[in-house]
Amino acid sequence: MNTSRRNLIVIPGDGIGPEIMAQAVRVLEWFRAKRGFNCDFQEESFGVGTYHRTGRFMREGLMEEILTADAVLFGAIGGTEDHAAIPTKVRREQGLLRVRREMEVFANIRPIKIFPSLQGASTLKPEVLDGVDFVIVRELLSGIYFGEPRGIETLPDGQRRGFNTQVYTSSEIQRIGRVAFELARQRSGRVTSVDKANVMEAGALWREEIKALHAAEYSDVALDHLYADNASMQIVRSPRQFDVMVTDNLFGDILSDCAAMVAGSLGMLASASLSAPRADGRRRGLYEPAHGSAPDIAGQNKANPLATILSFGMALEMSFNRKADADLLERAVNKVLEKKIRTADIAERGATVVSTSGTGDALLAVLDSLV
Repeated sequence: MNTSRRNLIVIPGDGIGPEIMAQAVRVLEWFRAKRGFNCDFQEESFGVGTYHRTGRFMREGLMEEILTADAVLFGAIGGTEDHAAIPTKVRREQGLLRVRREMEVFANIRPIKIFPSLQGASTLKPEVLDGVDFVIVRELLSGIYFGEPRGIETLPDGQRRGFNTQVYTSSEIQRIGRVAFELARQRSGRVTSVDKANVMEAGALWREEIKALHAAEYSDVALDHLYADNASMQIVRSPRQFDVMVTDNLFGDILSDCAAMVAGSLGMLASASLSAPRADGRRRGLYEPAHGSAPDIAGQNKANPLATILSFGMALEMSFNRKADADLLERAVNKVLEKKIRTADIAERGATVVSTSGTGDALLAVLDSLV
């Protein structure tokens, strides 16, 4: 067990962020008290609310602290009219895209795994869900979300035109490809690369580079290719066929939400965004749930905190080298779900519907029973 002192920055953010993060912090405190998790943490404000109070998305100096932290646990941002009212340029320069860019977390890893007791919460048939366990690896720092030129312009005839640029370089494709192939070597040895090589030049380059990387360095791993539209169909038709799926920023964003229905709800999807290894061999890690800020239920103690809690579990394994603790947390989550203690988004007939904090209460009780 690693006993060196580590540090974690906790950022609740906007909307339901403070509610779900409060439960993750309770779990963090439990691991500090009961499992010797030797970690300091600090909670920081960031997001739309902070901007409207201070004129900045985050306080002066916080970005520098983020860059030296062992990990960042993040809740949610934006999603409100207040967010849309902030100039686009400000949002891009100060918001979550900036954090990802400066942390250099190019690889988003999103496990798609069905807890057996949640099969009834999914809209898919149980026989489709049996044995599903795959990972979506999404390139996070390039593609259409970052490409230039971009903008909205007025044409000579008075029409307005919006435009974005989908752009990738060989090195960007190769580095995310390596993450996927290396992960597949630790799992079942299969990678599915997703693109739109049939209609997009950037997609054609993506496929060519993934093929070349596979041939040169990873011929021991099975590789196949799907167009993004077919991939979305296959995820809901037969998700069990996948092991590791690698794709670009835009398609990864879309396909991971599609895959949420395998897990039963976006409220169950955790994720980790990782940098390349630094000089000390460690990676920067940004851990966040897949869902948004859900402003329609913010402040009502209704939101599902499990995606945030499971994101903390990913941090335990990937940033803090505590796989046994990550496994313990996942077992505890599974036992809570087996007891049919659920927030409304994953409740089925016969379930006990509980609040956000009620989920935290149940989880801590189960953790206590497991040690």
